[in-house]
Amino acid sequence: MPSAERHRPGADGQLSGKQGQILWVEVPISDPQANVSGTFLKRKIPFFHLNDGTFAGLVGLDMEDPEGSQELSVHISTQAGTEHRSYAILVIKENYTVQKLTLPKEKVDLDAKTLKRVKAEQKEMAGAFHHTNTDPLWNGPFLEPVNGKITGVFGSRRIINGQPRRPHSGEDIAAPKGTPVLAINSGTVSLAVDHFFSGKGVVLDHGLGVFSMYFHLSEINVRNGQPVQKGEAIGKVGASGRATGPHLHWGVRVNGSRVNPFALTTLPLKG
Repeated sequence: MPSAERHRPGADGQLSGKQGQILWVEVPISDPQANVSGTFLKRKIPFFHLNDGTFAGLVGLDMEDPEGSQELSVHISTQAGTEHRSYAILVIKENYTVQKLTLPKEKVDLDAKTLKRVKAEQKEMAGAFHHTNTDPLWNGPFLEPVNGKITGVFGSRRIINGQPRRPHSGEDIAAPKGTPVLAINSGTVSLAVDHFFSGKGVVLDHGLGVFSMYFHLSEINVRNGQPVQKGEAIGKVGASGRATGPHLHWGVRVNGSRVNPFALTTLPLKG
């Protein structure tokens, strides 16, 4: 299971992590009123005041980020002026599995009408990640949304009906239909929809670019814009959309990076 370790760059500024991991980066800054932001592989990384003398940011290493040393650029603005710091992050390759699936032909080879619908839904989903809160909305450690058997592993290279497809960007957790699905932390409902591939789904905005996704639900219990509390039932396990049986597809994005959702549960957050 991936980790999300606490990192405080040393004198050499060196950090490292595997694809799909989350780096919790702490930067020492004496002014608590400072405005701190970062950039990593053209993705914006917001920082927030953690305590006196420290700001923290979450750097998600996307499942397909290029291997090798990459720069995390941090910009600091205070009344005294501006400062730039540069840290090197070594992205380490993760070895992903291969998963072969057989699905109904109409769920794989789409007709023109369905393809048009899917493209519109992809655009709608992309928009859900743009409405980000600028402050952390979470409260203490992140939870797992449901208990069950892992049937689809994050990052697995999927072959559906003999055709290579995009890698799996979440974890599939099998559970009986109707099992409550819990919000992994406090946040706001960014999107509640019923899509062709992902079925009935919910996207939660936890602030600072952290989003969680819950797909293939049989029932949705929340609406767009609604605030939710950690552990609140937001829906129920189902098999809607393109699914072979009842399960929850659980995904997480951190500032645009597709990361292993279990990495979120190991963030060094106090309850």
